[in-house]
Amino acid sequence: MRLKCIKLAGFKSFVDPTTVNFPSNLCAVVGPNGCGKSNIIDAVRWVMGESSAKNLRGENMTDVIFNGSSGRKPVGQASIELVFDNSDGTLLGEYAAFTEISIKRKVSRDGDNSYYLNGTKCRRRDITDIFLGTGLGPRSYAIIEQGMISKLIEAKPEDLRVYIEEAAGISKYKERRRDTESRMRRTQENLERLTDIRDELERQLARLQRQAQAAEKYAEYKKEERLLKAQLQALKFQQLDLQAKAKQAGIRDLELRMESFVTDQVNKDTQIEKYRSQYTELGDKFNEVQGRYYAIGAEIARLEQSIQHASERARQLQADLDQTSRDSKEAEENLLIDTQKTEAWEEELLELEPELELVKAAEETSGESLIDAEEAMQRWQNDWDSFNQRAAEPRQRAEVQQSRIQHLEQVQQRLLQRIEKLREEKANLQDGSDDESINELTEQLAELDLVADEKRMQLDAFVEQLDSTRNDNNRFVNELDQARSQLQKMRGRHASLEALQQAAMGEKNKAVTQWLAQNDLTNKPRLAESISVADGWDKALETVLGNALQAVCVDQVDAVTGLLENLTQGELVLFDTNAKAPSAPTTKASLLSAKVTASWDAQGLLAGIYIADDLTAALALRKQLSANESVITRDGIWLSPHWVRVTRDTDASSGVIARRQELEELAAAIASAEENIETLSAQLEDGRATIKRLEQDRETLRRQVDEENRKYGELRSQLSAKQVRIEQMNMRRERADNEIREAREQMEQEAEHLSEARMILSEAIEMMEQDTDLRESLLQQRDDIRTGLDTARQRARHDKDKAHEIAMRYQSVKTQLDSIRLGIGRLREQTSRLQERREQLLASIADNRDPVEEYKLELEASLSKRLSVEASLTEARRALETVEHELRNSEQARNRAEQEVQAVRAHLEQERLAAQMFEVQRAGIVEQLQEEELNLDIILAEMPEGTEVKPLEEELESLAGKISRLGPINLAAIDEYKTESERKNYLDAQNADLMEALETLENAIKRIDRETRTRFKETFDQVNKSLQELFPKVFGGGHAYLELTGEELLDTGITIMARPPGKRNSTIHLLSGGEKALTAIALVFSIFRLNPAPFCMLDEVDAPLDDANVGRYARMVEEMSAQVQFIYITHNKNAMEMAHQLLGVTMHEPGVSRLVTVDVDEAAELAAV
Repeated sequence: MRLKCIKLAGFKSFVDPTTVNFPSNLCAVVGPNGCGKSNIIDAVRWVMGESSAKNLRGENMTDVIFNGSSGRKPVGQASIELVFDNSDGTLLGEYAAFTEISIKRKVSRDGDNSYYLNGTKCRRRDITDIFLGTGLGPRSYAIIEQGMISKLIEAKPEDLRVYIEEAAGISKYKERRRDTESRMRRTQENLERLTDIRDELERQLARLQRQAQAAEKYAEYKKEERLLKAQLQALKFQQLDLQAKAKQAGIRDLELRMESFVTDQVNKDTQIEKYRSQYTELGDKFNEVQGRYYAIGAEIARLEQSIQHASERARQLQADLDQTSRDSKEAEENLLIDTQKTEAWEEELLELEPELELVKAAEETSGESLIDAEEAMQRWQNDWDSFNQRAAEPRQRAEVQQSRIQHLEQVQQRLLQRIEKLREEKANLQDGSDDESINELTEQLAELDLVADEKRMQLDAFVEQLDSTRNDNNRFVNELDQARSQLQKMRGRHASLEALQQAAMGEKNKAVTQWLAQNDLTNKPRLAESISVADGWDKALETVLGNALQAVCVDQVDAVTGLLENLTQGELVLFDTNAKAPSAPTTKASLLSAKVTASWDAQGLLAGIYIADDLTAALALRKQLSANESVITRDGIWLSPHWVRVTRDTDASSGVIARRQELEELAAAIASAEENIETLSAQLEDGRATIKRLEQDRETLRRQVDEENRKYGELRSQLSAKQVRIEQMNMRRERADNEIREAREQMEQEAEHLSEARMILSEAIEMMEQDTDLRESLLQQRDDIRTGLDTARQRARHDKDKAHEIAMRYQSVKTQLDSIRLGIGRLREQTSRLQERREQLLASIADNRDPVEEYKLELEASLSKRLSVEASLTEARRALETVEHELRNSEQARNRAEQEVQAVRAHLEQERLAAQMFEVQRAGIVEQLQEEELNLDIILAEMPEGTEVKPLEEELESLAGKISRLGPINLAAIDEYKTESERKNYLDAQNADLMEALETLENAIKRIDRETRTRFKETFDQVNKSLQELFPKVFGGGHAYLELTGEELLDTGITIMARPPGKRNSTIHLLSGGEKALTAIALVFSIFRLNPAPFCMLDEVDAPLDDANVGRYARMVEEMSAQVQFIYITHNKNAMEMAHQLLGVTMHEPGVSRLVTVDVDEAAELAAV
């Protein structure tokens, strides 16, 4: 898998939609500082899921959106899309079938982040899960940013371990381990909740069992009623069966009648088929005769065409014979003309041969004369060259000195002009009155500096206050989260206890519940709700009161006793809260009523019941008890002189008092927590408002500071400009004086050189005058020799042209003679062929006359035969029409029979519908019995003979009366008991499953830890070995190795030890910047050797390296590019030369990045051309 391209839009400085293609494994991104090169790497990290704005060189995540420039407005969103080539199937699972994987991320100004995978919206975790174990991620070793090299080397052992884990593919195991631990926590919580539910369910099952037994008798009556109804339905079935059988007999009679009509219809169909067969046979015979008729007609047409064709061929042959005769005559005439031309050209050749020999002899004579003239001219040229060599030296010397004199005079003129110009410039360079303005600017700078310091102090104070407020807000948020979590737990506990309490205090019998509702007693408090007990004695009070805790509290029991007659079923306890009963004082022990606090008479209700701390004390007190007295212990053991009662938790009604007290405590705690949450929320809102106000004030102050800094910078620039201008004026004055002095010295030197040049020129002129006579003599001699040479050349050219002309004429005549001789041969052959063609045409004309007579005889025979066949055709057509008439009459008779059959069939269908109605009624009875799981045949067999409908109906009415006299029955108790029992079994199974799941999860964590240790150790050893190999290659010597800081492989850190050649440093921090960079490169490439990521991005990694080390680094990158795609940012020419593609990032428009791509190989080819 490799990175194919990046699509940027609105991201940082890439405001316009830009596509960055990576066609090869070595792509270099180049450009000046600040043009946006590193934004490409930030884009990759951002789309891979980077969630920290600080790591993207920003304060907020929305800082990645283009914020505008001097010529551009801000945009509303930023989007990045990475397109991966997955043709090699690196990504497995559901994405293995895709040859391209597209990952996209968008962010808007309101902070809305969206991720897309192959165009489908997804979560951030889906993106990170895809690349787990591949070495890719927002902070993986595959993306090395600026400054990351030193951070990598100086990283803590725990941080360095992360890179080895990513190379080993452990990140997915760590993610699975975190998921497993989370599932274990959830499983443990579910197990605790399940235990509470199981305990409560056990208490409810005891109560439901009693209610289920009461409903069984009712079920027996209903079963008997069901049987009687089934017998009644069976009798009705018998009556319907008799009616259905009678209807079936009528249907059979109609079916017999129907069959007779159908038989008659079949006979008519047979007759129709016979006529159709005859019609088919006669039709075939008619077609046969008609075919013969058409065949004879075709033969007659063929003979007529043959006669016409023979006539046409005779005419064509006669035309060819005429044309051949004309061609033969024309060829004979041409042959005669060519023979005459041949004789004339042979005579001309005989005349040209002697003339050609004479011309060639004259051409040789003129050629020899021309050679002698050219040799004389060559001898003169040699003499002239020797003279020129002797005379050239004084002339050249004179020309050089003339040029030198002109140059020196021009130099002197320019020096005079330069001196005059420098004097004027020096006069213009006068000191101005800039000192006062410089002093004024210096004072203004000092004032602005004081103001800026004051603003900075205020800004620092704002920042400290803002940080303090933020820390307070963070503390409030943590406290608020803790309070909300605690409140949620308390509410959950309160809801569970409330449900248990309602289940315990609710009525178990529907009849009692209905009675309470009818008498407006449903909302009356229960006894347990109006009582409080001292800590530790709630169990004892529940044992004594038992089901009375569910008693309905009323003001006067006498007022409701008259209504008890309406209660026909169930158990009801009413408690009079106004009743008072005197109790005798006692000194045997403390009474239970002393531990109880209530608004009613607790002493009267609990009179005679003593308390003891344990069973031993209770047994000792038991001996002193009188009649109607008893003693009870803290844990609920109740003793009297005659009995001992022990009650343990059996159903939901147990523990109601303790639950109520806990509910009250929880309600108070929840109210307190809610108040605390409201207070914290208010403080948090105040803090946020304060932060907002402070940020606004800080921003205002920051703008003021920026404005002061801008003014300070402008004044500083003005001051510097004035100071620089004064310094430049002084320097320019000194430079003008020096240039004037140098110009004068140079003028003196040039004057000396000018005098020397004039002396040499006069000597050269004297020597040139002495050579003038000899030059004139040589020139006269040259004119004479040139005249003779021209005359010889003209005579030689004339003779040569004449010889060439005669030779061309001779050759032309000879060529024409040869050509016409060949033409005469061809004409003779053509005359012979035309004569043969004429003879063949005469023979063909004679042969063509005989077939025409034969064709005419055949035509007369065919015409007579056609008359005979035409009579047979008329006879066959007449027979076919007769059979067709008989067939039409038979089909009309068949249609009449079919109408009679349809009438009988309609009557039969009506009878069948009536029989079907009886059948449906019978089937309805059978279906009702089957729905009730009863068999009709068995009921009819078991039913006594002579059974009638009316006695069965009377018996059913009697049984219904018995059922009604039973009163309301809680039939749901049976199903509830069964359901709750099944639920109990299901919860027991769930408990076992959860225990098994916990064990499985623990084993999974152990297995993950074991696999993590193995992979980490193997990867560590391989990376360490590779580092020991690469480090000497990078440094040209030395050694380096990795070392574990602990023994536990799950959390041990990793340190790197490196010693360049010739050094014995004790720590990695003593290395120089370049050595650290090379060490980090060796470590990263060692990791890549083991687990090469699909691509590697390097941001100015070679910045601290010299040219020699850059060369080693470049060679290593080029070597590894065979397996890994490298995308690197560089300013180094050596690294640029290594790349296959150069991606140039420019910023022609301020604040907006542009991309220019160059293929290095193509550019080199173009440059070579």
